[in-house]
Order: sequence, then structure tokens, then C-alpha cells
Amino acid sequence: MPTDLIEIYLRIRREDIALLKFVVESYEGIGIVRTLDRKRATVVVLAMPDATEDVRGVLDSLRDEMEWYEIPPPVEQDDWLMEEIKS
Repeated sequence: MPTDLIEIYLRIRREDIALLKFVVESYEGIGIVRTLDRKRATVVVLAMPDATEDVRGVLDSLRDEMEWYEIPPPVEQDDWLMEEIKS
């Protein structure tokens, strides 16, 4: 498992989770979206360092479609993949 992934933590509206996931992952190879907390609509976008600029460009292009803001990494996570990445 690569450990050099860039993590971009976001808070969005719950109804926008599927849209975000669809749009980011439709650009094959730039990133994947993990939902960390469905109720609070906390997600993380994982990207390789060389795709960070592209991911941020996609996120910026979504500002007209959805409201999102970047947050610091949550202290506690209940996501097996994120735990694997951290270890």
C-alpha cells in the first residue's frame, strides 16, 4: 500500500457525496473518494502527489455545483483503509 498519498479532507452536504465521488473518480487515476462519516458528510480525497494539482482543479470546478470546505484530518477514524495508510 503506497504511503505517499495526499489526503484532502472535506466537509460537504450528505446529498453531494455521490456526486463528488462520481466526478473525482471519473477522471481515471487522479484520486479516489472515501466517506469517513456519512452523517456528518466527512470525506477524504486520496491522490498521488503528482495528481494533487489536478484533484484540486476538479474540486475547484465543483464549487458551482456543491458547497465544500477543507477540514483538518479527524482525530479518530473508523475506516480500515485510512488506518492501513497511516500504519
